[in-house]
Amino acid sequence: MRIGVPKEIKNHEYRVGLIPSSVHELVHHGHEVVVQQGAGLGAGLSDDDYIAAGAKILATADEIFASADMIVKVKEPQADERKKLRPGQILFTYLHLAPDAPQTRDLIDSGAVCIAYETVTAANGSLPLLTPMSEVAGRLAPQMGAHALEKAQGGRGVLLGGVPGVAPAEVVVLGGGVSGTHAATIAIGMGAQVTVVDRSADALKRLSAQFGPAISTVYSTRAAIEELVKRADLVIGTVLIPGAAAPKLITRDMLKTMKPGAVIVDVAIDQGGCTETSHATTHAEPTYVVDGIVHYCVANMPGAVARTSTFALNNATLPFALALANKGWKQALIDDAHLRNGLNVVDGKVTCAPVAQVHGLPYVSAESVLGL
Repeated sequence: MRIGVPKEIKNHEYRVGLIPSSVHELVHHGHEVVVQQGAGLGAGLSDDDYIAAGAKILATADEIFASADMIVKVKEPQADERKKLRPGQILFTYLHLAPDAPQTRDLIDSGAVCIAYETVTAANGSLPLLTPMSEVAGRLAPQMGAHALEKAQGGRGVLLGGVPGVAPAEVVVLGGGVSGTHAATIAIGMGAQVTVVDRSADALKRLSAQFGPAISTVYSTRAAIEELVKRADLVIGTVLIPGAAAPKLITRDMLKTMKPGAVIVDVAIDQGGCTETSHATTHAEPTYVVDGIVHYCVANMPGAVARTSTFALNNATLPFALALANKGWKQALIDDAHLRNGLNVVDGKVTCAPVAQVHGLPYVSAESVLGL
């Protein structure tokens, strides 16, 4: 199979779909890899690194898309990239289709085989290709929130960890999953007073056992969230429903009760955000203010630490990319029900139920597409 790696073109996106060691592995298995010139530079990976691993360098994205059987990316294809897709071509990347009707329609029209990292599952119920970026985004969130709290950035002028004689900031983390746990880890390390909210009793028990008295845990109800956001200096939203739009836990009315200059970091923005007032931003202009509350809603947070993120992502995606290349997409999905859950769109059909539901589109199961 010929695998193509285009340069990412989303605003301030520096990650790359494959690292040289992944290329070497694919070449070792008899596949051909073509990489767009300069695709890895943002992650500190040169064209010579890819050539040494066995890749061929092509000058343009047009050449990559035109010649590859499978496109391996990081972020969802942008409008210009979607025009380059063709029927039967495999697209293996993050898609986040639930909040993105234009992308969904374009992928349907392309006839491509679109497999989303974020809906591939594991035997324990986790999302193994989302997990590494959730870890990165979770660890970045308190760091970005702390910066946004600075007065010069529009925030309250509060130091997250306080100083002797001055109380630390109050941080509320909505969601106790992968991102939420990592956000709590860093916020605690920075000296903040941390509360984690979740509707899973098991998650709350796990967090309490992991962090002990360093955090407070609260069962998620609308009343509890209303009370907590009033006190919060920083709210970090990490809630996730796999494949579906994030629930809106913070309403516009709640903003009016918050401290002026408080900050919301909406890690859930890839799936539409968990605040009614959230809309996606970029690293170029990461924040905006609504009702005196600073919103940080960058949709590709891990791109800020591109090298760490790229290597972490490849550690997770390589086995699946190898399976797709070695077996072809149909056999790979027949053999692995967890990879099959990653199939979102194929041959003009939507095979992810939450995506079909949110956009009012017909749903066809992956099993029926594969004749299972």
